[in-house]
Amino acid sequence: MWGIIPAAGNGTRIQPLAFSKELLPVGSRQHDGTERPRAVSEYLIERMVQGGADKICFVISRWKFDILQYFGGEMGKAAIVYAVQPEAKGLCDAIFRAVPFVDPAEPVLVGLPDTIWLPVDAFSRLPPDKLGFLTFPVARPELFDAVVSDDAGRVREIQVKREGAESNWIWGAFGMPGAVLHELYRLWRRRRERDEYIGTLVNAYLATGGEAVAVPAGTDYVDVGTLGGYREAMRLLAEATPPTSASRIAPFPVAPRPVAARRR
Repeated sequence: MWGIIPAAGNGTRIQPLAFSKELLPVGSRQHDGTERPRAVSEYLIERMVQGGADKICFVISRWKFDILQYFGGEMGKAAIVYAVQPEAKGLCDAIFRAVPFVDPAEPVLVGLPDTIWLPVDAFSRLPPDKLGFLTFPVARPELFDAVVSDDAGRVREIQVKREGAESNWIWGAFGMPGAVLHELYRLWRRRRERDEYIGTLVNAYLATGGEAVAVPAGTDYVDVGTLGGYREAMRLLAEATPPTSASRIAPFPVAPRPVAARRR
């Protein structure tokens, strides 16, 4: 199973940073008895691996080599490869940079690397045989892509950043068979690659007879791409994670050189 992570954006909402926003330290993890800061994109990889992904494709811009330096070729049991998006041309263009890697018979998960959401195992709730959107309730759906579905969970429309959205449930991640990814790619090409957002492309897919379902398994969703979202993510993690008694804190690694742990 593939996990596709579009990470080529400029992150202008939270700049200036000295590194890619996907490496923003949020929370921490234990490594060999040492507590280390955790890059925000690690949370998505963790969720993808728990959902069954054994291969991860980061889609990066030409100047985001620090992501490659940080993650290298694997994380845990998942192998990591990289595709390059030469220009910032939207989410659809970024996701489809991974198409050459994905066999139509392989399932695919897609998520955004500057978000943190709960529950951790929510990817496992998505159906294996069709396009499925993992949805989360939010207070301001007009800032996101609201998913409008019927009582059976069939998606009727995705309302992209629309004032007065009909639903307060937004998509935070999605999954599909590889064959559906290739079908969406072909549709995007037929539409002259004009879809920047996945929502408008999926609406066209539904109009041609495609099927998608909404899975309202999410409980918490935070976009860490703003200062307010960053503070909210820290609060969410503090509530969800028991305190640690670790006495050693290691600095956040942003370059592939060894850094000695320091005692506090």
